[in-house]
Amino acid sequence: MPIFEYACKACGKEFEALVLPTTDAPACPACKGVDLEKLISRPAIKSESTHGLAMKAAKARDKKAGSEKAREQREYELHHND
Repeated sequence: MPIFEYACKACGKEFEALVLPTTDAPACPACKGVDLEKLISRPAIKSESTHGLAMKAAKARDKKAGSEKAREQREYELHHND
C-alpha cells in the first residue's frame, strides 16, 4: 500500500496518508496546510524477538486496559444504586 509519512511545515504535526495516483495531494489533518515534508519510514522487521516484544507490549496494554475497565465498573456500581 502506498502509505507515506509526512510532517507539516506549518504546524509540525506528523501523520500518515494513503496516496494513490488518482487522489489529490495530502493535506495536514490538523491545520489543512499543504506545505508538507515527506519523511523516510523505517522498514518493519519481523523476527522471533520482535514478535516476542510486540506480544509482551500487547499483553501489558491489554492488562492495563482491563484493570482500568474494572476500576470504572467498580466506581459505577458504588455511585449508582439500582
